[in-house]
Amino acid sequence: MNIEEVQSTAKKQRIATHTHIRGLGLEPSGRAIDMAAGFVGQKEAREAAGLVVDMIKQKKMAGRALLLAGPPGTGKTALALGVSQELGTKVPFCPMVGSEVYSSEVKKTEVLMENFRRAIGLRIKENKEVYEGEVTELSPEETESLTGGYGKSIGGVIIGLKTIKGTKQLRLEASIYDALIKEKVAVGDVIYIEANSGAVKRVGRSDAFATEFDLEAEEYVPLPKGEVSKKKEIVQDVTLHDLDAANARPQGGQDILSLMGQMMKPRKTEITDKLRQEINKVVNGFIDKGTAELVPGVLFIDEVHMLDMECFSYLNRALESSLSPIVIFATNRGICNVRGTDMNSPHGIPVDLLDRLVIIRTQTYGPAEMIQILAIRAQVEELHIDEESLAELGEIGQRTSLRHAVQLLSPASIVAKLNGREEICKADLEEVCTLYLDAKSSAKLLQDQQEKYIS
Repeated sequence: MNIEEVQSTAKKQRIATHTHIRGLGLEPSGRAIDMAAGFVGQKEAREAAGLVVDMIKQKKMAGRALLLAGPPGTGKTALALGVSQELGTKVPFCPMVGSEVYSSEVKKTEVLMENFRRAIGLRIKENKEVYEGEVTELSPEETESLTGGYGKSIGGVIIGLKTIKGTKQLRLEASIYDALIKEKVAVGDVIYIEANSGAVKRVGRSDAFATEFDLEAEEYVPLPKGEVSKKKEIVQDVTLHDLDAANARPQGGQDILSLMGQMMKPRKTEITDKLRQEINKVVNGFIDKGTAELVPGVLFIDEVHMLDMECFSYLNRALESSLSPIVIFATNRGICNVRGTDMNSPHGIPVDLLDRLVIIRTQTYGPAEMIQILAIRAQVEELHIDEESLAELGEIGQRTSLRHAVQLLSPASIVAKLNGREEICKADLEEVCTLYLDAKSSAKLLQDQQEKYIS
């Protein structure tokens, strides 16, 4: 008998730079814990960010801006992501980099406005007639193909839904079957179907199946109460940009000339101010009626010194708008030129905008903090490293930078495996250090061998 080992089909999560960040790591009193939620040190910065989170939750921060300033590799982006994690998935978080505004297709101010509106959410509440329950049966009905031949087509679907009060069997159109497939609905899932539109929403897996082994991280929900057919308050979360984009699409005819015209139009089109004003009127109407609630989210602009005077002037005006998100800037620059001018200013930001900002400073990490961060990264990347090697890597981080030390972990683990070991040792780090240069060593080499390079 031939038995072969195969690789596991379980999906591996891609590990990114800030995968280990799970929040700000604060106590209920707002005090920072030394080492928590992936963070090490930066206690003052985390406590300041925690106050900002509280203000956002109490809706006292809209239209204000925050600046995270500190040397490279001191956790500015991690702090912004920690704020996002603390706010939860229901609050929009839109990250961008300062250089994104420079496009040949779209104006700089348009890119900024688009991201501003991506960071403002609208929670719409509607009472709708729905069919809700746990799926007990899902049987597509096949019919003869209308085009002839031997093929079959789906003419409809019979679905069984169960609640605490009872069960119902429904016969639905083929279009709803397509929606069920798109939502990846299976027997045992809790769903609801809107009676008027036929829209399908998968709520989660029934908690009766909570003990079964599942490769994916499932959300288990209880069996719905009441009848299968009921009136239910449906809450939909959209952003203002979603509304802009939906209303900006050309609604051309179905004839060949209209379709050709739509295909020839550039993909990226600017949304007019007039359309945005109309959408703002409709949104304000919903809010006044009480059917919708505005959810100011967070717009995170990294490398803010890359913006120019035109963008900064626009931001000054946009922050005064009634529909404005919380803006978090980040920069690692000291006193430098404001892009596009001869004017020097702190962080490359004009003084009039700097006056509006609450500034949070991040400090460089000490040797002990670096070692703790490297230990967390090794754990996240599932790498084994001994204490001596960790201390050596901490020294490398102090000599070069934390980012360089983190980048050496993965190649060192591969060298260890090639040498027949599972655990990274000091010799592996020494070998990797000879292969890869850090920024400081590379700059020194360029100075020493300047005549060999084209300048």
